[in-house]
Amino acid sequence: MTGLARKRDLWWQFTVRAVEARYKGSYLGILWAVLNPMLLLSIYFVVFGVIFGGHFRDPSVETLKDFAMAMFLGLILFQLLADTLGASPLLIIGNSNLVKKVVFPLEILPLSQVGGLWFNLAIGLVLALGSSAVLTSGPTLLGLAWLPVILLPLLMLSAGLSWLLSALGVFFRDLAQAMPFIAQVIMYSSAVFYPVSRIPAGVWAILKWNPFLQTVVLSREVILWDMPVNANRLLYTYLAGLASMAIGRWVFMKLRPAFADVL
Repeated sequence: MTGLARKRDLWWQFTVRAVEARYKGSYLGILWAVLNPMLLLSIYFVVFGVIFGGHFRDPSVETLKDFAMAMFLGLILFQLLADTLGASPLLIIGNSNLVKKVVFPLEILPLSQVGGLWFNLAIGLVLALGSSAVLTSGPTLLGLAWLPVILLPLLMLSAGLSWLLSALGVFFRDLAQAMPFIAQVIMYSSAVFYPVSRIPAGVWAILKWNPFLQTVVLSREVILWDMPVNANRLLYTYLAGLASMAIGRWVFMKLRPAFADVL
């Protein structure tokens, strides 16, 4: 990781390039970073909030606005993971010209990609928390103080997945085709639209090991609902995030020498 720290300037340059490339050529440009999460919220709120009458807490104390903000926060966090899964398998393939350059640190590319996605996450969080402050009682100061602590493991998880999938995508081209389905599985199994209390005990015994689900639950409880932090769950997300980074980078560096032969 010290080597990556020395290349932070290059990382920053490629992160800026990733952000610019995402919206290059569109009429609305970076405004899509605002419109996309709002459009998603509108669709899912009508389906799960209005039609299905969903709720995360006791309906007697939770309004439709409260439900919308809790769901919005989960959607914003999920979008980071979904974008990481969708873009990573084709990342090295799409930059094959850089693979031929022996001196170029290819491990920067996955980090630059997720850096651009973290930028979108920041915009989404501002929208979600700002909307919550206007429409509901809003997040508490203590909840906001916990925000970076709770989200750091998710950032580590996205970085690790990007390293892993970008390396494997060079050798298994079908991986990119499978990612939309996998993203949907993660979304519907991570309590984005429903409370964990609705998960049957047998299913919960498996889903509780999903670090993303734990991040979503912690975010809602601490940031929106002013509940105390569950230290055990928070520790687990950190362990999962660190493991994702370690495994992802190890796989990437092991497979990197073969990239040029395959491409």
